[in-house]
Amino acid sequence: MLTSIHPKLPMRNKAKTKDFYINQLGFIDIGAADYDGYLILKKDDVEIHFFEFADLNPDENYGQVYIRTNTIDNLYQTLLDNKTRIHPNGLLEVKPWGQKEFSILDPDINLLTFGESYL
Repeated sequence: MLTSIHPKLPMRNKAKTKDFYINQLGFIDIGAADYDGYLILKKDDVEIHFFEFADLNPDENYGQVYIRTNTIDNLYQTLLDNKTRIHPNGLLEVKPWGQKEFSILDPDINLLTFGESYL
């Protein structure tokens, strides 16, 4: 039986990644130790792992995560209040597939899409 998933995304700079996710998105660091080149962050029931990829070319990064929420409007407003940049092609809207979604890019151009069932 599968019980959960914890995506692993590339990061170029651990300090910048940690700062963005904690100060812009409200995640917390749950790593049991400060592992060199690895980071584990969590918010509510969502856990994301990051591995160091110093030579990552952000223009060639296709890392993506879809995160479901049940408070999309509040989350969107909180990110706007925090001056978090919303992806220009990912503004909050209802999609034809019945999800209300928006997207942001992290410092390494990993795409984070947040969605809530709208139907």
